[in-house]
Amino acid sequence: MEEEGVFPIYAQGFFVVCRGGLFHQILVFDYYDPGHYYMDLLNKPERFNEELERLTNNMQHYLDEEEIYINGRPSKPRVESTDLVFRGTPVRPSVVFTITFRGRLRRGRNVYEEYYEAETLEYDYEAYWLFPPGSKVLEVKVDTRYEVLKPGNRLVIWGRKGERVSGYEMIVFNLP
Repeated sequence: MEEEGVFPIYAQGFFVVCRGGLFHQILVFDYYDPGHYYMDLLNKPERFNEELERLTNNMQHYLDEEEIYINGRPSKPRVESTDLVFRGTPVRPSVVFTITFRGRLRRGRNVYEEYYEAETLEYDYEAYWLFPPGSKVLEVKVDTRYEVLKPGNRLVIWGRKGERVSGYEMIVFNLP
């Protein structure tokens, strides 16, 4: 996107884990767009839809390169929808992806693992995980900072621009 003068500045991820094994993920990428590239697309419906499709395909390609395992079994995330919103000004567009994936969860100990390409973070991010009521996050392996919030079924992970990540994350949690 840099060729269009659009630069990523921040990302947030929200993960909701359902007892039945469905994982809902909402990713929000904030951009700085001084040339109003995205705002201008709103007046060109065909180009706007093409851009949403391009963004969807790019995200799906990225997800296809990741490996996610839930209790040792592979899981494939799928982009369900992509939207473009503005945070109060034409220079602050955000792209919102809704993603789902599934795993076999069981009572007791469960393990989520993700493998991806090692990288140096280009922007700050935060990821919020919400597990079912009564669940407890038992162990977290990430290269960035994190905090388990009370009552123990909420997790926040954050990374800062310039940090190096190895490409592996693990979250161990207990389901009642």
